[in-house]
Amino acid sequence: MAGPMSFERIELVEVGPRDGLQNEPDIIATDVKLALIDRMIGYGARRLEVASFVHPQRVPQMADAEAVIAALPDRADCTYVGLVLNKRGVMRALATREKGAKDGRGRGVDQVGCVIVASDTFGQKNQGQTIAEGLAETRDMLRFARAEGMRAQVTISAAFGCPFEGEVKHATVLAIAEELAIENPEEIALADTIGVGTPWEAGELFGKLGEVLGPHIPMRAHFHNTRGTGIANAWEAYKAGVRIFDASLGGLGGCPFAPRATGNIATEDLVYMMGRSGVDTGIDLEAAIAANKWFAELLGRELPSAVARAA
Repeated sequence: MAGPMSFERIELVEVGPRDGLQNEPDIIATDVKLALIDRMIGYGARRLEVASFVHPQRVPQMADAEAVIAALPDRADCTYVGLVLNKRGVMRALATREKGAKDGRGRGVDQVGCVIVASDTFGQKNQGQTIAEGLAETRDMLRFARAEGMRAQVTISAAFGCPFEGEVKHATVLAIAEELAIENPEEIALADTIGVGTPWEAGELFGKLGEVLGPHIPMRAHFHNTRGTGIANAWEAYKAGVRIFDASLGGLGGCPFAPRATGNIATEDLVYMMGRSGVDTGIDLEAAIAANKWFAELLGRELPSAVARAA
């Protein structure tokens, strides 16, 4: 039987070090995080979300953000991303670059990822902002980052549904994207933060987003697998023109401020699905599965990835 035809490759953004770990109940030691990142680079991850610049009382797992970043391998072929929720976060990200230059060790983060929530209630719980306030803050962050020479992209969180308000209208998400596009971020992502999206909706919403953004601002997809639809959603997003996907080793993850939100789509599952469909990911699946088994042993439990469990 003939194999699948060859499609345009994707870029996988490994979000395990940040989104994958932020909801873990036990604090992961800095050296373990760095060993995990080394293994991720080993299986081919070249863009990694390594930390978030948030208050440690809000997300204790990220209290060592600067320590992790200072010890990252200084590899020219890797892009390190730090999540920021406000201008103070951008300033902390910039400080990691200054410290790296001063110490002659490491280079800090290469890119900041800004976040705006497509729901007033969730936005107030997550960031203390309504949509209108979030738009003003995010536009200011993007301008500030650009003025300081820091690359910046943005994620529209809860784009497929809110844990408090329920349905999020497509018109709301697209209006946010249109406003943010004025600032010309490197890309705009839609995140299904609570995993309520369906394949039909993923294709529909990203199709509309592509029309809003045109060819100049790439789209990125961030899916959670709470209801088992994440991988199918990723395929429909691919068909709608998305070529950049977030995924987390083992399917770890979840949002501390979204009740019952579970992990991201698993790196292994996305790589398997794309690879069997003729889409190159640049990721060594067997090495990713080995990294999964290593980290699962450290955590003392099996990770959610279906592909790794079947291996």
